[in-house]
Amino acid sequence: MDILKEAEEFEKAKMSNMTTSDRVTASREAKRLILAINEIYKETKDTDLMDLMKRLTAKKKKIEVRLKGRPDSGI
Repeated sequence: MDILKEAEEFEKAKMSNMTTSDRVTASREAKRLILAINEIYKETKDTDLMDLMKRLTAKKKKIEVRLKGRPDSGI
């Protein structure tokens, strides 16, 4: 299960001081990992896999917020 090792490494990786290009790459990598883990989850229904996907999704969302910027709350 190499995909699980990759996911753990991605989860532990530092996300500070990233360029925009690095953020795009990291976001795509997170998506790839989540989809691959989901295929395994469909067969096994292992709750640990679901928890891992949730953590990766949270990290992906943080990266995407930095990419897109925060929406203006003003006029």
